Amino acid sequence: MTIEELEAVCATSEAPEFYRHDLEGPSLSLQRMFYPFGFPTELRTNSAEIMKEAEDVWSIFDRQFATEPIRVDVYVMDGDDTAECPPEPRYCLMPPLVVSIADPDNYSIVDLARNETQIRLSRGALQHRSYLRYFFLEHSSGCQIATRYATPIHAGCVALGERGVLLCGDSGAGKSTLSYACARAGWTYVSDDGSLLVHSDAPQRRITGNCHQVRFRPSAAQLFPEIDGLEITPRANGKPSVELSTAGLPGLARAPHTRADFLVFLNRRADGPAELRPYRTDVARTYMRQVLYGCRDSLAKQYEAIEHLLHAEIYELRYSDLDWAVARLRTLLEEGC
Repeated sequence: MTIEELEAVCATSEAPEFYRHDLEGPSLSLQRMFYPFGFPTELRTNSAEIMKEAEDVWSIFDRQFATEPIRVDVYVMDGDDTAECPPEPRYCLMPPLVVSIADPDNYSIVDLARNETQIRLSRGALQHRSYLRYFFLEHSSGCQIATRYATPIHAGCVALGERGVLLCGDSGAGKSTLSYACARAGWTYVSDDGSLLVHSDAPQRRITGNCHQVRFRPSAAQLFPEIDGLEITPRANGKPSVELSTAGLPGLARAPHTRADFLVFLNRRADGPAELRPYRTDVARTYMRQVLYGCRDSLAKQYEAIEHLLHAEIYELRYSDLDWAVARLRTLLEEGC
C-alpha cells in the first residue's frame, strides 16, 4: 500500500489488513503423514495434485521406524506452465544443504541439519509425473533417509528363512534379475537394486527396501514370461524399464526388511567355471562408500554402519546360468558355505 492509501485506511475505524509478502509462497493447507521405506514423513502442500502423487508413491509403505518425522513442504506456484518437461535438475552439496535446481520455477532445498525440505514447482511440472516423482518427491525424502537414518547400498536383497543376502554389483550386473529369480523360487523378496542399511544403536545389519515393486531392463522378458508384453516405461533418469508390482504376483513372498548375513558381488561376465568364492573386504568397503554424501557427522555414522555390515561374509558369484546362481545361493544360505 502507498502512504496515501495507508493514511486513508488509518483515518477510518477499521484496522489495516496486511497480506502475505510477495516473496512468500502460498499457504500450505493440505497436510498428511506418509512412511516412505517405513520412515515418518510429513508432507504439506497447497496442491491436491501433489498430494495425489505422494499417495501413489508413498501410501504403499507402512510405518516401521519411530524416527523424527521428515518435513517436506511443496509449493506449487505460477510460472512457466507450458507442457514442456522442465530440464533435469543440477545438484550441489553445500553442507548442510543439498540444492537441486532445474530452472527458476522448479527447485528444492534439502536441509540435512533441520530434517526438512522446501520444494518449489511450477504448475507445468505437474503434467510430468515420472519427472515430478523421481527428481522431487522421491529425492526429498530420500536425501534425509539416506543420510540421517540409513546408509544406501546399491544392491538387491532377498532372504531365505531367517537369513538375508545383499546382491551387489554395478548397473547391469543382474541384481534385479537375480533378486526376482530367487523370489520366484520361493525366497522372500525385499528389494531389487536399492537397499537401505538402517542405523541403530545396536548394529543389526538390518536392511529395508521397496518390496512392493521390481524394475527390470526390457531384455528380462526373455527370462520371465510374466513381464513379456508389459509397457516399457522410460524412467526420469533416462533408463528404459519394465515395472512390476509384486502385489499382483500370487505366491510371491515379500518383506519390508531382513538381516544381511551375506554380501555377494555378482559377476556374470567372468570367463571360466561358475563358482562362489571369497571376495575382498577392501573392494566391498570402497564400493559402498563411493556413493555416500552428507555432513561430516552423518558420513561418520554411515562409515561406521558399513564397517558393521562388513562383518557379514563376503563372496563373489561368478555365473552365466541364472538357475545355477539361484541354487548356489540357496546352498550358501542353508548351509553357510
